[in-house]
Amino acid sequence: MTSARTLRVATRGSRLALHQAARVAELLAMLPGSPRCEMHVVRTTGDRLVEAPIERIGAQGAFVTEVSAAVLDGRADIAVHSAKDLPSAEQPGLVLAAVPERADPRDALVGKRLEDLRPGDTVATGSARRRAQLAWLRPDLTFCELRGNMARRVERAEKVGAGVLAAAALERLGWSARVAEVIEPWTLLPQAGQGALAVECRVADTELIEMLSAIDKAAAHHELLAERAFLAALGGGCSMPCAALARTSSPLGPGGSERFGMVLEGMLASRDGHVLLRRSCAGDDPVDLGRRLAAELLDDAGGRSLEDWGMAR
Repeated sequence: MTSARTLRVATRGSRLALHQAARVAELLAMLPGSPRCEMHVVRTTGDRLVEAPIERIGAQGAFVTEVSAAVLDGRADIAVHSAKDLPSAEQPGLVLAAVPERADPRDALVGKRLEDLRPGDTVATGSARRRAQLAWLRPDLTFCELRGNMARRVERAEKVGAGVLAAAALERLGWSARVAEVIEPWTLLPQAGQGALAVECRVADTELIEMLSAIDKAAAHHELLAERAFLAALGGGCSMPCAALARTSSPLGPGGSERFGMVLEGMLASRDGHVLLRRSCAGDDPVDLGRRLAAELLDDAGGRSLEDWGMAR
């Protein structure tokens, strides 16, 4: 990779996605001898089927598959994703080369604060995770779907009374003033990867992988690995009512070596919110930590499938 080459950046065409891709380009521009970045906009399945509930269109990769394909077939050199949209299994031929600094991973309410919602009030959300946790906490609430670009979702949320969106997305778009309440993780545990960006490139592009490592934040990368390992061990994606948030507890190991102690908290729920399990555990191997926490939660569930839970009353 030389400064004379243009680096083609695959991204969705939404305002938020372009903002995120531009942030990665900005970080790369700070590197000595970095190439010029050029955006390659890809329209995904999730963008085309904007009215359909996310579960119906297949949440696993609905917003990233076509973007990743542009890198695999050579139309682009790197792909920039919202990390929460990535399928739990890695795409063959691609590598997660960088996770830049992570923004706020929490959820936010637009329209009303949680304590101001009255029995029977409607909360707009397209997330099974958010709906299950809120239904467990406030079984007196009702819910409606929330799809479309961020501007449309915010408008819809304010129209129905309240809606839940990612705090990082609202902040990146300069809409923090429209947030009624940022919800702490002990109330609403975030989706795995929320607030983080994921930069992919081809496994064979070793020179590019080395360059991208310069914008990688090791703590954020390790946290994402733990959360994704948890998700993969559950066999789920963003349509499953589960959540995970890792926090780095100590950035350096003995002798100053780069070793990250982490605490990972996970949640597993039924779709109706009648059953909700939470656990946390600590460790320094992110993949092992994610798998271990998933196994413990599944053991707590007594071997019952999430589909079975969703039918329970």
